[in-house]
Amino acid sequence: MLEQRIQQQFFDSADLKYAAAETLARPIADGVRALVDCLTAGGKVLACGNGGSAGDAQHFAAEFVGRFERERPGLAAIALTTDSSILTAIGNDYDFNSIFSKQVQALGAPGDVLLAISTSGNSGNVLAAITAAQAREMTVVALTGRNGGLVREALTEADVHICVPHERTARIQEVHLLVVHCLCDAVDLQLLGEQDKP
Repeated sequence: MLEQRIQQQFFDSADLKYAAAETLARPIADGVRALVDCLTAGGKVLACGNGGSAGDAQHFAAEFVGRFERERPGLAAIALTTDSSILTAIGNDYDFNSIFSKQVQALGAPGDVLLAISTSGNSGNVLAAITAAQAREMTVVALTGRNGGLVREALTEADVHICVPHERTARIQEVHLLVVHCLCDAVDLQLLGEQDKP
């Protein structure tokens, strides 16, 4: 019984990935273009999210600053989820919904990209970061799930929305990780060209 339940988790995850592949290919490609335009113009990517989405933001920044699968110079990316002094100072002096937006106001510049991750699309601090990014003439690449929530409504035509068509948080997060890897792979492809075959 336990083994069957575990197997079902794998099957459900795989089914969603197959179902989402066609739906998400175009918005992911749009996200890649936004990232490449930003980086080639000397900009940077700021990434944010809560809980598992914070982990995804940090994972993304690590792949950019370090490397994904190919050797290359580091790409400018900052996870806004990692500095406990900044997070606790802003949370204490202002409120939790300001922990990302204050950093976007301080670090963001026109032409930069905000990678905003929220499985529900309703995270207040991510929404505040989106508003701050738009005010600074940044492009927003949003990763959400379900119906996109309030994030969908906050985005403009200049932004990119990658919305996983599922209700369950765990499944959405699994696809978000795949999206992060797709973004990293395709950005490297755009910047470095096809990899030589061994």
